[in-house]
Amino acid sequence: MTDSPHIATVTAADFESVVIQGSFERPVLVDFWADWCAPCRQLMPILSRLADEFKGQLLLAKVDTEAEQALAAQAGIRSLPTVQLYKDGQPIDQFMGALPEGQIREFLARHISRASDRLLDQARDAMAGGDLSGAAALIERAEREDPDNNRLFVAQVQLKAAEGDADGALAMLERTPLDLADDPELAALRGRLAFSAAAAEAPPTEALTAILAEDPNNSEARYQLAARQVLADDLESALENLLTLLRRDRQYGDDAARKGMLAIFDLLGGSGELVTRYRAKMLSSLY
Repeated sequence: MTDSPHIATVTAADFESVVIQGSFERPVLVDFWADWCAPCRQLMPILSRLADEFKGQLLLAKVDTEAEQALAAQAGIRSLPTVQLYKDGQPIDQFMGALPEGQIREFLARHISRASDRLLDQARDAMAGGDLSGAAALIERAEREDPDNNRLFVAQVQLKAAEGDADGALAMLERTPLDLADDPELAALRGRLAFSAAAAEAPPTEALTAILAEDPNNSEARYQLAARQVLADDLESALENLLTLLRRDRQYGDDAARKGMLAIFDLLGGSGELVTRYRAKMLSSLY
């Protein structure tokens, strides 16, 4: 099926040697597929491209479940496509369905570390510490050593934002590669930049609070206060203000309240008690 040294077609006869034993040397991603399965065919080129991109840090093993029904049953496969990741002789993680490339990259990133990823992590630490020139140098080094790493784009946008060039960062986000369309870090950054723009021309927090005390229905002041609260990392207060705005003036700013709440969920990583609680409140207000 392929001439790539990083991709193998596996049967019951060599599953033990290629997948089980091979996973002690490097992670093995096992793609259980069938020719009649359209999502399998959709997923196949993405997995193949990623296997080649990781340049030997990962082996992609493909199992045709029509030809290897007993093997698929032994692996507990109940739907197609199913992709399992093996390390040290054991399946340690899996996903089902034809996920977007960005989500597959997130899945792999939990288990496979690239040298350039470590450089980008160092760059983020440098940004957090205010060393923007050091961060830029680390990102440039990562790009020289591994130009195919799509996390470079994420780090470059983050650096642009850290430098205070919000317009430049937003311009880059408009050119986000398709495989990063669902990237949670970019979604969080996009939301934070939107709140930064809203707060840039807003009165101080104390003035906004006074405005709302006199006129609780002032939608602009409520949204601006939420934006300032986001930038101050007071996310629960921001969510409460956006929820109030959603209930009182859904049409404000082209559905800005709902979009703002979703942006904060992204900032919180999409999970956790605060996200669960306010997502339920948002949905009950919408429907």
